[in-house]
Amino acid sequence: TQFLMVFLECRCKFKNDFHDQIKFSHMINVTDFQHVEFRKHMKVDSILEDWMPPEVIERYVSGGMCGYDREGSPVWYDVIGPLDPKGLLMSASKQDFLRTKIRDSEFLRRECLRQSEKLEKPVEAITLIYDCEGLGMKHMYKPAVEAYGEILTMFEDNYPEGLKRVLVIKAPKIFPIAYNLIKHFLCEETRRKIIVVGSNWKDVLQKYVAPDQLPVAYGGLLVDPDGDPYCKSKIKYGGVVPKSYYIRESVKVQYDNFVTISRGSDLQLEYEILVRNCLLRWQFAGDGADIGFGIYMKTKAGVKQKVGDMQEVFPTTRYNAHLVPEDGSYTCEEPGIYVIRFDNTYSMLQSKKISFSVDVVLPETHTNSEGQA
Repeated sequence: TQFLMVFLECRCKFKNDFHDQIKFSHMINVTDFQHVEFRKHMKVDSILEDWMPPEVIERYVSGGMCGYDREGSPVWYDVIGPLDPKGLLMSASKQDFLRTKIRDSEFLRRECLRQSEKLEKPVEAITLIYDCEGLGMKHMYKPAVEAYGEILTMFEDNYPEGLKRVLVIKAPKIFPIAYNLIKHFLCEETRRKIIVVGSNWKDVLQKYVAPDQLPVAYGGLLVDPDGDPYCKSKIKYGGVVPKSYYIRESVKVQYDNFVTISRGSDLQLEYEILVRNCLLRWQFAGDGADIGFGIYMKTKAGVKQKVGDMQEVFPTTRYNAHLVPEDGSYTCEEPGIYVIRFDNTYSMLQSKKISFSVDVVLPETHTNSEGQA
């Protein structure tokens, strides 16, 4: 294809040492066929001209390219906090999101080629600024994490050398858990490019991006023509998706377990948490009527305790999971035995069928960092 010729020609033109030739040869032998098939199937060569994302994605998926780093590479911003993962998945297909990210990748690839010609030197990868302000439990929504994983896998398979560095800024305490959810989609080489920046993130950004290429909101001098310090003409900031965009009542979920809870009884599931700040994450759906759900922490290990003798850490509430599937998460701040309880004790006439999945996510403890925490 035309892309493959340009892709290979770019690497041949500027890389000529032995190590790069071996790497280049390996890339050709291993990935070319799959990559060509991917581009053909997804109509990648014409995606910028022939396809536009649905309106809801255009308006409510955040991010965008703004400026160039000190080496002339494009800078892309991903703004995580304002994203509404569940609303987006209720309003568009996973295929739409995948095609949108392919379109963004092709835009950046072409921008790299233009910069290579303009600067008369190889520009082959981008700098990504990952703004994590506002990262929270809503972003742990399992279907969204799975969809994001598919997008990351697409990047790894088809744009393996398109990323120069990732600068993670304004990362909250929950970031290590969020990173642990997606890191297995990333190869080791990509992980090494991720830098978690401390509280002096504005100074660190200027190390990589000149002030005149950096929005005022990110510590630089760049503004929109109307003076907007966030450069919203280039970077989208997303937001909550209005329900008028919804095309489905719920997101289809694959559950791991299926049980029947007898009338007047409950189901208790124990999870031993050994590390502080693990994330307990769940999804469940019911059949026929509501079901109670809560989380407790045992006060004595090694013995079966009554509900009244345990510490309630996530209050029991009755959910209409037969109408809308439920999902959520809880950060286990202390090690111990946590008990997830499905409660049907209030129903003396009706048993309940429950489908559910529960995950324990460990916090990531090994990430690259730069600057003061």
